[in-house]
Amino acid sequence: MMDLRDLYQDIILDHGQKPRNFREIDHPTHSAKGHNPLCGDRINLYLTVEGDKIVDVAFQGRGCAISTASSSLMTEVLKGKTLDEANQLFRAFHGKVTGGEEVEISDALEDDFERLTPLEGVAAYPARVKCATLAWHALEAALKAGGIAAEPVKTE
Repeated sequence: MMDLRDLYQDIILDHGQKPRNFREIDHPTHSAKGHNPLCGDRINLYLTVEGDKIVDVAFQGRGCAISTASSSLMTEVLKGKTLDEANQLFRAFHGKVTGGEEVEISDALEDDFERLTPLEGVAAYPARVKCATLAWHALEAALKAGGIAAEPVKTE
């Protein structure tokens, strides 16, 4: 029987090699750039928000398998979510991988949050936490800017 860690590693490698939503959105309502100077990961995140709902989300960039997989998984779980749901997922994911405060999420988000489980292992490697959270910090910057974020977000 395959060890759960092997399964998680396979999911990360699959998303790292064949990222989902790896494209530019022509006319995004929100975007942000992210950069991790420690390892060179870079991301451009694009969102189309209508009302209070994320109707499309995509990214481009280059980075390690963890950064790319996290970006890919994030875009998959955020499509169709409200801004409040996206914020809940961000806070819960950030708390989980940084070893920080555990955040309650609504029952409706449990399955989406569970899809992010393969990235939990980075909590044991502080340098990799920056890789896993880069896309999420770009999301936060784009939403806080209320549109196109002027300054790149850096995870250091």
